[in-house]
Amino acid sequence: MQSTTLVSSFAEIAREKGMDRDTLQLIIEDVFRTMIRRRYGSDEAFEIIFNPDNGDIQILHVREVVEDMELEDPVTQIELSEAQKIDEDFEVGDEVATEVSLAEFGRRAVMAARQTFNQRIRDFEKDRIYREYSELVGEIVVGEIYQVRRNEVLVIHNRVEMVLPKSEQIPRERYHKGEMLRAVVKEVRRDAGSNPQVIISRTSPVFLERLLELEVPEIYDGVVEVKKVVRRPGQRAKVAVVSHDDRIDPVGACVGVRGARIHAIVRELNNENIDIVPWTENKEELIKRALAPANPISVKLIDTETPPRAIAKIKADEISQAIGRGGVNIDLAGELVGYEIDVIRETPEDEEDIDIEEFGDVLSEETIERLKAIGCDTARALLHLSVDELGRRTGFDRKTAEHILNLVKTEFEEEIEE
Repeated sequence: MQSTTLVSSFAEIAREKGMDRDTLQLIIEDVFRTMIRRRYGSDEAFEIIFNPDNGDIQILHVREVVEDMELEDPVTQIELSEAQKIDEDFEVGDEVATEVSLAEFGRRAVMAARQTFNQRIRDFEKDRIYREYSELVGEIVVGEIYQVRRNEVLVIHNRVEMVLPKSEQIPRERYHKGEMLRAVVKEVRRDAGSNPQVIISRTSPVFLERLLELEVPEIYDGVVEVKKVVRRPGQRAKVAVVSHDDRIDPVGACVGVRGARIHAIVRELNNENIDIVPWTENKEELIKRALAPANPISVKLIDTETPPRAIAKIKADEISQAIGRGGVNIDLAGELVGYEIDVIRETPEDEEDIDIEEFGDVLSEETIERLKAIGCDTARALLHLSVDELGRRTGFDRKTAEHILNLVKTEFEEEIEE
């Protein structure tokens, strides 16, 4: 009766954890065999019969009958006289199976069995979580925020704790306990002895891609394909798409009627601007599209360099749009197409300009070459760059960048005075 009660309590715990019958049977048998080995030193002479339907379990001790006074191993053998007390028909060489009561192991052994079972359940739970969420990597999950910490947000999903680290949070986004949160499973970490840690992300490009699949049926069905996604979370994203059906406009499908589809995603991403770019294998044309909202006049590819570089000629009033605040637009365009992009300003025919090489008396040859490398062949091309932008694109320190821009500005001021 005691074994039935114990096994029933095991089965109840297993049901709560969603454990299947076969796994439960293996764990229970392992728990009892561990208990047997502790008492007898070996479990080879024992059979365990488990009925999961009614929670009944039998432990049978199977021993070989030997002649009296020839007993060598009391765990695997039984003397003939002892065997015949059980059944007088037993003979030497027969096998005797006797049932072992759980009470024979003692209260301490039963408590140890409970501890062993609980540990196995914990191990099973860790394995289940690791397997289940490893299969969800790259997929969206929805959970409830239950704790907001300084460097992370804890979210519950199907009674499993997930972690949204600071690095995976959209800048300036606010989280509140009890709110529902959508994110993509980024990875599942597993250290020896500890619970698996499910890391989720709202900054991953994959999160934006999955949101597009949810909002745009044509993407989910495979008619429209997302070729690449690049992001600066909370600022801007660019998504290259292509249609496998000539009747469907991939950009229009993503944007939706009156922008309904894309606006839903923008709201989810804390008002992140999203540019949908029609994909093309023509790199020059793709760069033009990627630099939107600017509209480049021309693009020149320099594939001999590593990484490959492109120079885009832009109208003067569109330079700032092409570069974007903090260089975000031009950087994302470069990531989307796999080129390092430099922009140069279109010079109207009636506008005077100065070749950058004419500054050879005040700038070193190396400096001039680095300026030409980013497409600044003339002085006016430099005038449209800030100190920070010039430094970022050339690698010059701030002092050097300021010196170069001051030289150029002074030259033009002198020309105007003349």
